[in-house]
Amino acid sequence: MIKRLMTGVLVICASLSNVAHAALELVITDGIDSARPIAIVPFKWEGASKLPQDVSAVVASDLQRSGKFSPIATNRMPQTPYSEAEVNFDAWTGLGVDSLLTGTITQNAEGNYVINYQLVDVVRGQLTQGQSKALSPDGQLVLSKDHVLFNKQATVPGDRLREYAHRISDLVYQELTGERGAFLTRIAYVVVNDKDQKFPYQLRVSDYDGYNERLVLRSKQPLMSPAWSPDGKKLAYVSFQNGQAEIFIMNIYTGEREKVTSYPRHNGAPRFSPDGNSLALVLSKTGSLQVYTLDLKTRKLTQITRGRSNNTEPYWHPDGKSLIFTSDRGGRPQIYQVDLAGGSPNRLTWQGTQNLGGQITPDGRFLVMVNRSNAGFNLAKQDLETGAVQILTQTLLDESPSIAPNGGMVIYSSIYNKANVLSMVSIDGRFKARLPATNGRVRAPAWSPFL
Repeated sequence: MIKRLMTGVLVICASLSNVAHAALELVITDGIDSARPIAIVPFKWEGASKLPQDVSAVVASDLQRSGKFSPIATNRMPQTPYSEAEVNFDAWTGLGVDSLLTGTITQNAEGNYVINYQLVDVVRGQLTQGQSKALSPDGQLVLSKDHVLFNKQATVPGDRLREYAHRISDLVYQELTGERGAFLTRIAYVVVNDKDQKFPYQLRVSDYDGYNERLVLRSKQPLMSPAWSPDGKKLAYVSFQNGQAEIFIMNIYTGEREKVTSYPRHNGAPRFSPDGNSLALVLSKTGSLQVYTLDLKTRKLTQITRGRSNNTEPYWHPDGKSLIFTSDRGGRPQIYQVDLAGGSPNRLTWQGTQNLGGQITPDGRFLVMVNRSNAGFNLAKQDLETGAVQILTQTLLDESPSIAPNGGMVIYSSIYNKANVLSMVSIDGRFKARLPATNGRVRAPAWSPFL
Protein backbone atom coordinates (compact mmCIF):
# COMPACT_ATOMS: atom_id res chain seq x y z
CA MET A 1 0.00 0.00 0.00
CA ILE A 2 1.21 3.48 -0.85
CA LYS A 3 1.70 5.64 2.21
CA ARG A 4 2.10 9.38 2.30
CA LEU A 5 4.45 10.37 5.06
CA MET A 6 5.15 13.84 6.36
CA THR A 7 6.85 12.93 9.63
CA GLY A 8 8.44 9.85 11.19
CA VAL A 9 11.81 8.38 11.94
CA LEU A 10 13.36 10.47 9.18
CA VAL A 11 13.67 14.18 9.80
CA ILE A 12 12.80 16.10 6.66
CA CYS A 13 13.96 19.56 5.76
CA ALA A 14 10.84 20.51 3.85
CA SER A 15 12.45 23.55 2.30
CA LEU A 16 15.71 23.79 0.42
CA SER A 17 16.54 26.88 2.43
CA ASN A 18 18.19 24.77 5.14
CA VAL A 19 21.90 24.68 4.48
CA ALA A 20 24.10 21.81 5.60
CA HIS A 21 27.13 22.47 7.77
CA ALA A 22 29.71 22.11 5.03
CA ALA A 23 29.73 22.52 1.29
CA LEU A 24 31.58 20.59 -1.33
CA GLU A 25 34.80 22.10 -2.62
CA LEU A 26 35.93 21.39 -6.15
CA VAL A 27 39.62 20.64 -6.67
CA ILE A 28 40.83 20.32 -10.26
CA THR A 29 43.24 17.41 -10.60
CA ASP A 30 43.96 17.06 -14.33
CA GLY A 31 43.17 18.31 -17.81
CA ILE A 32 43.65 22.09 -17.75
CA ASP A 33 46.42 22.20 -20.37
CA SER A 34 44.45 20.24 -22.97
CA ALA A 35 41.47 22.61 -22.96
CA ARG A 36 40.68 25.50 -25.31
CA PRO A 37 41.98 28.93 -24.16
CA ILE A 38 39.27 31.54 -23.58
CA ALA A 39 39.24 35.02 -22.04
CA ILE A 40 36.68 35.83 -19.36
CA VAL A 41 37.42 39.47 -18.64
CA PRO A 42 36.39 40.53 -15.10
CA PHE A 43 33.10 42.38 -15.53
CA LYS A 44 33.29 46.08 -14.74
CA TRP A 45 31.33 46.85 -11.56
CA GLU A 46 30.02 50.41 -11.55
CA GLY A 47 28.68 50.58 -8.01
CA ALA A 48 29.74 52.04 -4.68
CA SER A 49 29.38 48.93 -2.50
CA LYS A 50 30.93 45.53 -3.00
CA LEU A 51 29.32 43.32 -5.63
CA PRO A 52 27.58 40.38 -3.84
CA GLN A 53 28.89 37.85 -6.37
CA ASP A 54 31.81 37.86 -8.78
CA VAL A 55 29.83 36.89 -11.87
CA SER A 56 32.73 36.59 -14.29
CA ALA A 57 34.68 34.41 -11.83
CA VAL A 58 31.75 31.97 -11.65
CA VAL A 59 31.58 31.85 -15.45
CA ALA A 60 35.31 31.17 -15.69
CA SER A 61 35.06 28.37 -13.14
CA ASP A 62 32.10 26.82 -14.92
CA LEU A 63 33.82 26.77 -18.28
CA GLN A 64 36.99 25.35 -16.79
CA ARG A 65 35.03 22.56 -15.08
CA SER A 66 33.44 21.57 -18.37
CA GLY A 67 36.84 20.27 -19.43
CA LYS A 68 36.61 22.06 -22.77
CA PHE A 69 37.91 25.51 -21.87
CA SER A 70 40.93 26.96 -20.09
CA PRO A 71 40.23 30.56 -19.02
CA ILE A 72 43.27 32.84 -19.16
CA ALA A 73 44.41 33.99 -15.72
CA THR A 74 43.57 37.63 -15.04
CA ASN A 75 47.23 38.55 -14.48
CA ARG A 76 48.06 37.25 -17.98
CA MET A 77 45.47 39.40 -19.73
CA PRO A 78 47.00 42.03 -22.03
CA GLN A 79 44.06 44.39 -21.40
CA THR A 80 40.63 44.57 -19.73
CA PRO A 81 38.21 45.68 -22.45
CA TYR A 82 34.59 46.19 -21.42
CA SER A 83 33.11 46.22 -24.93
CA GLU A 84 34.05 44.74 -28.28
CA ALA A 85 35.13 48.20 -29.49
CA GLU A 86 37.95 48.18 -26.93
CA VAL A 87 39.30 44.73 -27.83
CA ASN A 88 42.88 44.57 -29.13
CA PHE A 89 42.41 41.49 -31.30
CA ASP A 90 46.12 41.01 -32.08
CA ALA A 91 47.02 40.97 -28.38
CA TRP A 92 44.51 38.22 -27.61
CA THR A 93 45.23 36.00 -30.60
CA GLY A 94 48.88 36.20 -29.63
CA LEU A 95 47.91 34.30 -26.46
CA GLY A 96 46.01 31.69 -28.46
CA VAL A 97 42.63 33.06 -27.37
CA ASP A 98 39.88 32.83 -29.98
CA SER A 99 36.88 33.91 -27.86
CA LEU A 100 36.42 36.65 -25.26
CA LEU A 101 33.57 37.39 -22.84
CA THR A 102 33.30 40.78 -21.22
CA GLY A 103 30.67 42.96 -19.63
CA THR A 104 29.59 45.56 -17.12
CA ILE A 105 27.32 45.47 -14.07
CA THR A 106 25.34 48.39 -12.66
CA GLN A 107 22.67 48.69 -9.98
CA ASN A 108 19.29 50.21 -10.76
CA ALA A 109 16.99 52.27 -8.52
CA GLU A 110 15.18 49.14 -7.31
CA GLY A 111 18.45 47.63 -6.07
CA ASN A 112 18.65 44.97 -8.78
CA TYR A 113 21.73 44.38 -10.89
CA VAL A 114 21.83 45.14 -14.62
CA ILE A 115 24.31 42.93 -16.48
CA ASN A 116 25.43 43.81 -20.01
CA TYR A 117 27.73 41.26 -21.60
CA GLN A 118 29.17 40.30 -24.98
CA LEU A 119 30.85 37.23 -26.44
CA VAL A 120 33.41 38.15 -29.08
CA ASP A 121 35.05 35.97 -31.73
CA VAL A 122 38.60 37.31 -31.49
CA VAL A 123 39.92 35.55 -34.59
CA ARG A 124 37.11 36.84 -36.78
CA GLY A 125 37.53 40.29 -35.29
CA GLN A 126 41.25 40.24 -36.05
CA LEU A 127 40.66 39.26 -39.66
CA THR A 128 38.21 42.09 -40.23
CA GLN A 129 39.48 44.47 -37.53
CA GLY A 130 35.83 45.21 -36.82
CA GLN A 131 35.36 46.94 -40.17
CA SER A 132 33.64 44.33 -42.36
CA LYS A 133 30.61 45.60 -44.24
CA ALA A 134 27.21 44.11 -44.98
CA LEU A 135 24.01 45.15 -46.73
CA SER A 136 21.25 46.54 -44.53
CA PRO A 137 17.59 45.59 -45.27
CA ASP A 138 17.23 48.79 -47.33
CA GLY A 139 20.29 47.94 -49.43
CA GLN A 140 22.76 50.31 -47.77
CA LEU A 141 26.32 49.30 -46.86
CA VAL A 142 26.79 49.33 -43.08
CA LEU A 143 29.52 48.23 -40.72
CA SER A 144 29.05 44.58 -39.77
CA LYS A 145 29.95 43.21 -36.37
CA ASP A 146 29.58 39.53 -37.08
CA HIS A 147 32.50 38.90 -34.73
CA VAL A 148 30.13 39.71 -31.85
CA LEU A 149 28.58 36.29 -31.24
CA PHE A 150 25.99 37.70 -28.85
CA ASN A 151 25.26 40.90 -26.97
CA LYS A 152 22.83 40.52 -24.05
CA GLN A 153 21.39 42.31 -21.04
CA ALA A 154 19.66 40.99 -17.92
CA THR A 155 18.30 42.49 -14.70
CA VAL A 156 18.90 40.20 -11.73
CA PRO A 157 18.25 40.47 -7.96
CA GLY A 158 21.33 40.18 -5.79
CA ASP A 159 20.48 36.75 -4.40
CA ARG A 160 20.32 35.29 -7.91
CA LEU A 161 23.56 36.67 -9.31
CA ARG A 162 25.35 33.34 -8.99
CA GLU A 163 22.44 31.55 -10.63
CA TYR A 164 22.49 33.97 -13.55
CA ALA A 165 26.26 33.54 -13.87
CA HIS A 166 25.56 29.85 -14.55
CA ARG A 167 23.07 30.99 -17.18
CA ILE A 168 25.78 33.06 -18.89
CA SER A 169 28.06 30.01 -18.80
CA ASP A 170 25.36 27.94 -20.49
CA LEU A 171 25.00 30.55 -23.25
CA VAL A 172 28.76 30.75 -23.86
CA TYR A 173 29.13 26.97 -23.82
CA GLN A 174 26.31 26.45 -26.31
CA GLU A 175 27.49 29.20 -28.62
CA LEU A 176 31.04 27.85 -28.79
CA THR A 177 30.37 24.09 -28.77
CA GLY A 178 26.92 23.74 -30.29
CA GLU A 179 25.88 21.72 -27.23
CA ARG A 180 23.65 22.73 -24.35
CA GLY A 181 25.46 23.69 -21.15
CA ALA A 182 24.66 21.93 -17.88
CA PHE A 183 25.72 24.58 -15.38
CA LEU A 184 22.19 25.30 -14.14
CA THR A 185 21.82 21.82 -12.72
CA ARG A 186 22.13 20.13 -9.33
CA ILE A 187 23.51 16.98 -7.83
CA ALA A 188 22.03 14.83 -5.08
CA TYR A 189 24.18 12.56 -2.94
CA VAL A 190 24.30 10.64 0.31
CA VAL A 191 26.62 11.72 3.12
CA VAL A 192 27.52 9.37 5.97
CA ASN A 193 28.57 11.49 8.92
CA ASP A 194 29.92 9.15 11.62
CA LYS A 195 30.20 12.06 14.08
CA ASP A 196 26.43 12.57 14.03
CA GLN A 197 25.32 9.69 16.24
CA LYS A 198 21.63 10.60 16.01
CA PHE A 199 21.22 11.01 12.24
CA PRO A 200 24.41 9.83 10.52
CA TYR A 201 22.79 9.29 7.10
CA GLN A 202 21.96 12.43 5.14
CA LEU A 203 20.58 13.12 1.68
CA ARG A 204 21.84 16.42 0.34
CA VAL A 205 21.38 18.49 -2.80
CA SER A 206 23.72 21.16 -4.15
CA ASP A 207 24.39 23.12 -7.30
CA TYR A 208 26.38 21.05 -9.77
CA ASP A 209 29.61 22.71 -8.55
CA GLY A 210 28.98 21.99 -4.86
CA TYR A 211 27.74 25.45 -3.88
CA ASN A 212 24.45 26.08 -2.08
CA GLU A 213 24.50 22.66 -0.47
CA ARG A 214 21.22 21.87 1.29
CA LEU A 215 20.18 19.08 3.62
CA VAL A 216 16.88 17.59 2.48
CA LEU A 217 16.68 14.41 4.55
CA ARG A 218 18.45 12.72 7.45
CA SER A 219 18.01 9.32 9.01
CA LYS A 220 19.23 6.93 11.67
CA GLN A 221 19.31 4.16 9.06
CA PRO A 222 21.07 3.97 5.68
CA LEU A 223 19.89 5.95 2.67
CA MET A 224 20.85 4.79 -0.82
CA SER A 225 20.45 5.25 -4.58
CA PRO A 226 18.94 8.74 -5.05
CA ALA A 227 17.52 9.30 -8.54
CA TRP A 228 15.95 12.45 -10.01
CA SER A 229 12.56 12.75 -11.65
CA PRO A 230 12.72 14.28 -15.15
CA ASP A 231 11.19 17.54 -13.91
CA GLY A 232 13.86 17.93 -11.20
CA LYS A 233 11.28 18.21 -8.41
CA LYS A 234 11.46 14.76 -6.86
CA LEU A 235 13.99 12.18 -5.75
CA ALA A 236 13.43 8.45 -5.58
CA TYR A 237 15.66 6.74 -3.03
CA VAL A 238 16.07 3.65 -0.85
CA SER A 239 15.59 3.85 2.91
CA PHE A 240 16.15 1.28 5.66
CA GLN A 241 14.13 3.22 8.24
CA ASN A 242 11.73 0.33 8.82
CA GLY A 243 14.35 -2.41 9.10
CA GLN A 244 14.46 -3.35 5.42
CA ALA A 245 15.14 -1.68 2.09
CA GLU A 246 12.10 0.25 0.85
CA ILE A 247 11.68 2.71 -2.02
CA PHE A 248 10.37 6.23 -1.42
CA ILE A 249 9.71 9.22 -3.65
CA MET A 250 10.18 12.64 -2.09
CA ASN A 251 9.28 16.11 -3.29
CA ILE A 252 12.42 18.06 -2.38
CA TYR A 253 10.53 21.37 -2.22
CA THR A 254 7.59 20.38 -0.01
CA GLY A 255 9.14 17.49 1.92
CA GLU A 256 6.19 15.23 1.06
CA ARG A 257 7.22 11.56 0.90
CA GLU A 258 5.56 8.55 -0.58
CA LYS A 259 6.45 4.93 0.09
CA VAL A 260 6.41 3.25 -3.32
CA THR A 261 7.41 -0.36 -2.65
CA SER A 262 7.88 -2.44 0.47
CA TYR A 263 7.93 -6.01 -0.77
CA PRO A 264 9.61 -8.77 1.27
CA ARG A 265 13.41 -8.78 1.19
CA HIS A 266 15.01 -6.22 -1.11
CA ASN A 267 13.55 -3.12 -2.80
CA GLY A 268 16.20 -1.05 -4.55
CA ALA A 269 17.85 0.82 -7.45
CA PRO A 270 14.92 3.09 -8.47
CA ARG A 271 15.16 4.96 -11.79
CA PHE A 272 12.56 7.26 -13.29
CA SER A 273 11.66 6.68 -16.92
CA PRO A 274 12.45 9.53 -19.35
CA ASP A 275 8.78 10.58 -19.33
CA GLY A 276 8.53 10.34 -15.53
CA ASN A 277 5.56 7.98 -15.65
CA SER A 278 7.34 4.82 -14.49
CA LEU A 279 10.08 3.59 -12.21
CA ALA A 280 12.54 0.87 -13.03
CA LEU A 281 13.49 -0.92 -9.81
CA VAL A 282 14.88 -4.13 -8.36
CA LEU A 283 12.95 -6.55 -6.16
CA SER A 284 13.88 -9.91 -4.64
CA LYS A 285 10.35 -10.99 -3.68
CA THR A 286 10.67 -14.14 -5.83
CA GLY A 287 14.10 -15.08 -4.48
CA SER A 288 16.82 -13.69 -6.75
CA LEU A 289 17.17 -10.02 -7.67
CA GLN A 290 15.01 -9.12 -10.67
CA VAL A 291 14.31 -5.92 -12.60
CA TYR A 292 10.75 -4.58 -12.71
CA THR A 293 8.96 -1.49 -13.94
CA LEU A 294 6.27 0.25 -11.90
CA ASP A 295 3.63 2.47 -13.51
CA LEU A 296 3.38 5.38 -11.09
CA LYS A 297 -0.22 6.17 -12.04
CA THR A 298 -1.79 2.71 -12.10
CA ARG A 299 0.75 1.07 -9.74
CA LYS A 300 1.00 -1.82 -12.18
CA LEU A 301 4.18 -3.83 -11.58
CA THR A 302 5.77 -5.56 -14.59
CA GLN A 303 8.60 -8.08 -14.24
CA ILE A 304 11.32 -7.51 -16.87
CA THR A 305 14.00 -10.10 -16.04
CA ARG A 306 13.63 -13.71 -14.92
CA GLY A 307 15.69 -16.74 -14.01
CA ARG A 308 18.06 -17.71 -11.24
CA SER A 309 20.63 -15.03 -11.94
CA ASN A 310 20.77 -11.74 -10.06
CA ASN A 311 19.76 -8.73 -12.16
CA THR A 312 20.15 -5.22 -10.81
CA GLU A 313 21.11 -1.57 -11.52
CA PRO A 314 18.51 -0.83 -14.23
CA TYR A 315 18.92 2.28 -16.33
CA TRP A 316 16.60 3.56 -19.05
CA HIS A 317 17.73 4.04 -22.61
CA PRO A 318 17.08 7.70 -23.53
CA ASP A 319 14.29 6.64 -25.91
CA GLY A 320 12.46 4.90 -23.04
CA LYS A 321 12.01 1.70 -25.06
CA SER A 322 14.63 -0.47 -23.38
CA LEU A 323 16.60 -0.92 -20.17
CA ILE A 324 20.20 -1.78 -19.49
CA PHE A 325 21.03 -3.67 -16.30
CA THR A 326 23.79 -5.58 -14.55
CA SER A 327 23.51 -9.37 -14.43
CA ASP A 328 25.65 -12.30 -13.31
CA ARG A 329 23.90 -14.69 -15.71
CA GLY A 330 27.21 -15.23 -17.51
CA GLY A 331 29.10 -15.94 -14.27
CA ARG A 332 30.46 -12.50 -13.44
CA PRO A 333 28.63 -9.16 -13.55
CA GLN A 334 28.23 -7.74 -17.04
CA ILE A 335 25.82 -5.24 -18.60
CA TYR A 336 22.88 -6.32 -20.72
CA GLN A 337 20.11 -4.57 -22.62
CA VAL A 338 16.50 -5.71 -22.90
CA ASP A 339 13.72 -4.37 -25.11
CA LEU A 340 10.63 -3.58 -23.04
CA ALA A 341 8.42 -4.74 -25.92
CA GLY A 342 9.79 -8.26 -25.47
CA GLY A 343 12.73 -10.43 -26.43
CA SER A 344 15.82 -11.84 -24.77
CA PRO A 345 18.45 -9.62 -23.12
CA ASN A 346 21.50 -8.78 -25.21
CA ARG A 347 24.95 -8.63 -23.60
CA LEU A 348 26.70 -5.29 -24.21
CA THR A 349 30.03 -5.56 -22.37
CA TRP A 350 32.88 -8.00 -22.99
CA GLN A 351 36.12 -6.23 -22.01
CA GLY A 352 37.25 -6.54 -18.39
CA THR A 353 36.46 -9.19 -15.82
CA GLN A 354 33.40 -7.26 -14.63
CA ASN A 355 31.28 -4.34 -15.84
CA LEU A 356 28.51 -2.83 -13.74
CA GLY A 357 26.66 0.39 -12.85
CA GLY A 358 25.95 1.22 -16.49
CA GLN A 359 24.42 4.46 -17.78
CA ILE A 360 23.83 5.62 -21.34
CA THR A 361 24.67 9.16 -22.47
CA PRO A 362 21.66 11.32 -23.44
CA ASP A 363 22.52 11.02 -27.15
CA GLY A 364 22.52 7.22 -26.91
CA ARG A 365 26.08 6.94 -28.21
CA PHE A 366 28.04 5.77 -25.19
CA LEU A 367 27.73 3.42 -22.26
CA VAL A 368 29.47 4.66 -19.10
CA MET A 369 30.16 1.98 -16.51
CA VAL A 370 32.40 0.70 -13.74
CA ASN A 371 34.98 -1.59 -15.32
CA ARG A 372 37.04 -4.07 -13.32
CA SER A 373 40.45 -5.04 -14.62
CA ASN A 374 43.86 -5.81 -13.15
CA ALA A 375 44.09 -2.08 -12.33
CA GLY A 376 41.01 -2.25 -10.10
CA PHE A 377 37.57 -0.65 -10.41
CA ASN A 378 37.57 2.34 -12.74
CA LEU A 379 35.12 4.22 -14.91
CA ALA A 380 35.06 3.31 -18.59
CA LYS A 381 33.19 4.45 -21.69
CA GLN A 382 32.06 2.08 -24.43
CA ASP A 383 31.02 3.20 -27.90
CA LEU A 384 27.72 1.41 -28.44
CA GLU A 385 28.21 1.31 -32.21
CA THR A 386 31.81 0.13 -32.46
CA GLY A 387 32.24 -1.54 -29.06
CA ALA A 388 35.47 0.39 -28.43
CA VAL A 389 36.21 0.87 -24.71
CA GLN A 390 38.12 3.78 -23.13
CA ILE A 391 39.18 3.81 -19.47
CA LEU A 392 38.29 7.26 -18.08
CA THR A 393 39.67 7.23 -14.53
CA GLN A 394 42.59 5.94 -12.47
CA THR A 395 41.24 6.71 -9.01
CA LEU A 396 40.50 4.10 -6.33
CA LEU A 397 37.31 2.02 -6.13
CA ASP A 398 35.29 4.15 -8.53
CA GLU A 399 31.54 3.54 -8.37
CA SER A 400 28.07 5.02 -8.93
CA PRO A 401 28.64 7.04 -12.13
CA SER A 402 26.03 9.65 -13.03
CA ILE A 403 26.09 11.51 -16.33
CA ALA A 404 25.39 15.24 -16.77
CA PRO A 405 22.20 15.91 -18.77
CA ASN A 406 24.25 17.21 -21.71
CA GLY A 407 26.49 14.14 -21.67
CA GLY A 408 29.67 16.18 -21.18
CA MET A 409 30.71 15.15 -17.66
CA VAL A 410 30.35 12.21 -15.28
CA ILE A 411 30.23 12.47 -11.49
CA TYR A 412 31.06 9.42 -9.41
CA SER A 413 32.17 8.20 -6.00
CA SER A 414 35.80 7.28 -5.39
CA ILE A 415 38.35 6.93 -2.59
CA TYR A 416 40.69 9.79 -1.64
CA ASN A 417 42.73 9.84 1.56
CA LYS A 418 40.92 6.67 2.65
CA ALA A 419 37.50 8.36 2.46
CA ASN A 420 34.62 8.34 0.00
CA VAL A 421 34.53 11.54 -2.04
CA LEU A 422 32.84 12.70 -5.22
CA SER A 423 34.91 13.08 -8.37
CA MET A 424 34.24 14.34 -11.87
CA VAL A 425 35.62 13.34 -15.25
CA SER A 426 34.84 14.70 -18.70
CA ILE A 427 33.30 12.23 -21.13
CA ASP A 428 36.53 12.21 -23.15
CA GLY A 429 38.59 11.48 -20.01
CA ARG A 430 40.81 14.57 -20.34
CA PHE A 431 39.52 16.68 -17.45
CA LYS A 432 39.28 15.45 -13.86
CA ALA A 433 38.24 17.10 -10.60
CA ARG A 434 37.44 16.13 -7.04
CA LEU A 435 34.74 17.40 -4.70
CA PRO A 436 35.81 16.39 -1.19
CA ALA A 437 33.37 16.88 1.68
CA THR A 438 34.62 18.16 5.00
CA ASN A 439 32.22 16.40 7.33
CA GLY A 440 31.42 12.93 6.05
CA ARG A 441 31.80 10.20 3.48
CA VAL A 442 30.05 11.10 0.23
CA ARG A 443 28.48 8.45 -1.98
CA ALA A 444 25.83 7.69 -4.59
CA PRO A 445 25.82 10.96 -6.59
CA ALA A 446 22.96 11.67 -8.98
CA TRP A 447 23.14 14.47 -11.55
CA SER A 448 19.83 16.30 -12.05
CA PRO A 449 18.13 16.88 -15.41
CA PHE A 450 18.19 20.32 -17.00
CA LEU A 451 16.36 22.74 -14.69
